[in-house]
Amino acid sequence: MSRETALVTADWVEDHLNDPSVVLIEVDEDAEAYDKGHIPGAIKLDWKKDLQDGVRHDFISKDRLEQLLSEKGVSTDDTVVFYGGNNNWFAAYAYWYLKYYGHQNLRLLDGGRKKWELDSRELTADTVTREATTYTAQEPNEDIRAYRDEVVAAIGTQNLIDVRSPDEFAGRLLAPAHLPQEAAQIGGHIPTAGNVPWSKAANDDGTFKKDEDLKALYSDAGLDEGKDTIAYCRIGERSSHTWFVLSEILGYPNVKNYDGSWSEYGSLRGVPVAVGDEPGEA
Repeated sequence: MSRETALVTADWVEDHLNDPSVVLIEVDEDAEAYDKGHIPGAIKLDWKKDLQDGVRHDFISKDRLEQLLSEKGVSTDDTVVFYGGNNNWFAAYAYWYLKYYGHQNLRLLDGGRKKWELDSRELTADTVTREATTYTAQEPNEDIRAYRDEVVAAIGTQNLIDVRSPDEFAGRLLAPAHLPQEAAQIGGHIPTAGNVPWSKAANDDGTFKKDEDLKALYSDAGLDEGKDTIAYCRIGERSSHTWFVLSEILGYPNVKNYDGSWSEYGSLRGVPVAVGDEPGEA
């Protein structure tokens, strides 16, 4: 993958607003943002109600995804363009999730909702309904998803990238400062992980930084391109954004998202934990 195949511009989206093979999907942290105004023709996915299981600590199954996208009018061969607020925070999560289930034609709108609004482009509150389809997902692509035992085994041997804030990394907070301090039993980080907050990959207008700047960002944090990489955060959405940068924009091989992230790891018994601003020892 590369920037050219993973991203589309706002101009490209405007040129394809009436293209029946292109489906725009907005995914936001703020579930009400779409209802206040969205790109014409875009449909909505609620990251929590639509994509989370609700009973198990996991995202929805392949069967439920097929039902959801069929009801939303998404076809297997459609080009799906995700976008959202907060520098495509949850849009990147939805992109990673559909990639996990084998959707081939995926893009992110570079800059997301923020850049679209800064450009004073059209938003509408009109209800969007697409004709139902029969969507078929593929078997999971485990090459892009990491699990807890794999993460523990990676300590001191692979690249571990903690993309949370410095205060979360150090153990001073359990969650972003604006959210309830919950989801894990203890604070800290996985030993030997480097801390590169996810938002450092974006410019002020929400677009992704240039490739050379992104490469420097991660190499300065100690990322070794010759090793496998696992990114994590608290619940897997911010690390999806970093996974997207490393895998889809920069084209690094063997990059995985640990979507269990600190909400899982920080509640496990018997695993190593580091606190403070330094990576810690293996």
